Amino acid sequence: MEEEKVSESSKVEECDATKEIWCLKRVGENSGWLRLFENTEVTLGRALNVTYQLLSPNYPLMISRNHCLFKQNEDGQWTVTDKKSLNGVWVNRERIIPEKAWQLSTGDSVRIGVPVESTQFEYVLVRDNLQTLKPFLQPRTDGEANASTRTKKTKRKLDAEGSDPAVSPESKAKLYRCSSTDKSLGRPCPAAEPARPRSPRTEAAGPSAAPAEPEGPEPAARGGLDLACLRRDSASIQALRNRLQDARQEAASLQALRPGQREELEELRAQQEALRAQLRSQQEQHLRRVQTLEDSLCQEEMRLEVAKRQEKEENLKKQLEEALQEHRKVIEELRSSRQGFEEMLQAKDKELKVTKEEKEQARAQKEEVVIQMTDVLENELQCIICSELFIEAVTLSCAHSFCLHCIEAWRKRSGACPICRQDILSQTRSLVLDNCIDRMVESLSAELKERRQELISQRKGESPACDRGGAGQCGRKQQRQQ
Repeated sequence: MEEEKVSESSKVEECDATKEIWCLKRVGENSGWLRLFENTEVTLGRALNVTYQLLSPNYPLMISRNHCLFKQNEDGQWTVTDKKSLNGVWVNRERIIPEKAWQLSTGDSVRIGVPVESTQFEYVLVRDNLQTLKPFLQPRTDGEANASTRTKKTKRKLDAEGSDPAVSPESKAKLYRCSSTDKSLGRPCPAAEPARPRSPRTEAAGPSAAPAEPEGPEPAARGGLDLACLRRDSASIQALRNRLQDARQEAASLQALRPGQREELEELRAQQEALRAQLRSQQEQHLRRVQTLEDSLCQEEMRLEVAKRQEKEENLKKQLEEALQEHRKVIEELRSSRQGFEEMLQAKDKELKVTKEEKEQARAQKEEVVIQMTDVLENELQCIICSELFIEAVTLSCAHSFCLHCIEAWRKRSGACPICRQDILSQTRSLVLDNCIDRMVESLSAELKERRQELISQRKGESPACDRGGAGQCGRKQQRQQ
């Protein structure tokens, strides 16, 4: 059945050789390219249940168990999602946000993790036909594919051992046990490959079933110690692998040179089995420590995130309290300034009322003075002939005063004073009365000023003679005309 499935898959691959596929081309390497299957989620990580298993020999924790996910969207564009990995995913040298799909374009650079020395897992998204890319593609690490591959390798190994006439049945039984143990590890007796084999107990329990070591008071310091232990374990595992390889080479040379020395060969194989068991125990311990260190790092990262969040909330609370205090201060200042302004307005209102009252009093006094002055002018400085204020006042020999125009018109008819009826012996201009009247007229209203000015202009334009009705009638006629 398995052979039929393999033949059918090979036929399908031949038919699809010219079909264009999406691929992650590994930078600087001619192998390990990752094919992106359409309408399929492609996962990368160091766990066994991912599509492609990525293992770093020098820094095992650089790649998380489920590191990232590649998936096509509705438009057929590939996207990459960081599954909350420890060292992140970098697209075009920019770290993407975890749990958020990042759209990719042809030629984009995708780097998995942050290497310490040099870039190990950096890829470029390309699209080409399957025939061109097939020699460089990395096989998938799905469970079924690994199981079939391990079964085929075990069968080939048993067939090869069975066809060797120099090996005894007892050696074949031991070799079969070795092959069965290697089958549980996922590889036929690995010697110096960088992948991390697992025991049957480890594969059954999964990566998360390893016992966690108790946490200390300082996770960061303990993480540094665990990292040093992991480095020592890696060195010891490498040394065991080298010893195992030397034992294999020695066993092969002894079997080729001296086929009759079965006992020595069996002893070497027993040493090989012991070294393999020691290697497995070292690897299991190494994996447990890796798991413990990863858990402690995740817990430390979560603790730091919680501490940062709390610190940020405290800072925001402090800023809010400061803002509220400043707001209260501003409100108090506004209230105090408002009270000051209200007091100033009240004082200004009082001053305005006082000023208004004073102005009213001054205006009333002025009006009273004007009225008194008008009465004085009308009673004392008014010509009896024309009933107007003196215009060019003239004083007669009897000390009575009249307008020059009016007295000249009067003397044409009579030579006696209009008031006392004494003979007019002389008349004299009174500049004092003119100046006094002019100064008093300046304080009168504009209407009275215009009326006096019109009267002066009329008298200057008229002839000094009046009709026989007398100067008084002439003056009253002018008043009626005005």
